[in-house]
Amino acid sequence: PIKMDLLHSNGVLIIQHLQRDYRAYQDFLNFMSHVGDPRNIFSIYFPLWFQLNQVVGTKMIWVAVIGDWFNLIFKWILFGHRPYWWVHETVIYPNQSSPCLEQFPITCETGPGSPSGHAMGSSCVWYVMVTAALSYTVRWKDKSAVTLHRLTWSLLWSIFWIIQISVCISRVFIATHFPHQVILGVFAGILVAEAFEHAPAIQTASLRTYIKTNLFLFIFALGFYLVLKLLDIDLLWSVPKAKKWCANPDWINIDTTPFAGLVRNLGALFGLGLGINSEMFIASCKGKNSCKISFRILCIAASLATLQLYNVVKIPTHTECLFYILSFCKSAAMPLTVVALVPYCVHSLMRTTEKKLN
Repeated sequence: PIKMDLLHSNGVLIIQHLQRDYRAYQDFLNFMSHVGDPRNIFSIYFPLWFQLNQVVGTKMIWVAVIGDWFNLIFKWILFGHRPYWWVHETVIYPNQSSPCLEQFPITCETGPGSPSGHAMGSSCVWYVMVTAALSYTVRWKDKSAVTLHRLTWSLLWSIFWIIQISVCISRVFIATHFPHQVILGVFAGILVAEAFEHAPAIQTASLRTYIKTNLFLFIFALGFYLVLKLLDIDLLWSVPKAKKWCANPDWINIDTTPFAGLVRNLGALFGLGLGINSEMFIASCKGKNSCKISFRILCIAASLATLQLYNVVKIPTHTECLFYILSFCKSAAMPLTVVALVPYCVHSLMRTTEKKLN
């Protein structure tokens, strides 16, 4: 369509402007792109928040998983191109003089481009964190506290928008997304996060509920894919385009394919449900030690350290089916470690220490 081509061509001009005039900020923008990576939710944000506030931590995983699931469905429906391949295949530029867009090691995402998963994941999770922090200050009643709440409100929402704008600019800078795709991602993420502000049932969900939710999300996505495939619509059309136009074949990663993200998120949700409904969680996080600051600090430190070790483990990619199975298991192990294994070990260690002192 002509309007979409015009939107894309204007986006290419913005990308060229950023790559030319913001070259000095390349390292910072690449860093912000990593900050917006949805995988950071499970390895950094969640371990911190769950030990500080289990309600917020639980909500964070639900928001991240459901948000990324919606992102996948939207990507399949909208068929959004990415700049780094669109400039080579469009016919709107005369005499085959397509613009030159620089690529980076994190440019070659293989899924469709709209809406941006990084922008959507970043906005929904940071929205949860900001609203959670503000929920503490809104209870203050005296006049000076109300003023402090307003200042805190302004500061936190300013930080929120600075981070979202930086993530969006970084994704456009590396030619992975057009501007309209990151804007759509930000507001879609906020809508998902706001919806979960009114869903308290997730805090008391049983393991059966987690399993049913997992099955629904998987069956719906797989069924949607198969139905459209029967209609001769290939939802993985973007993968060959990414492989064809990526400047360096080594930058293509199976971890960025649509089904890889789905499997990763389903694993994380299953691991959370398994952990929260385990005896280890009840014994440690619901016991007397759970209120101690030392217990929470030790859990945070141990969780972050352990999850970084998980990130060192590389899943073999030579067999796609094996990759998805191991990716599910690894993703499930991460929240299970944060919710049950680490707190139980810390709880046992503290209990042993107390017995020795007595």
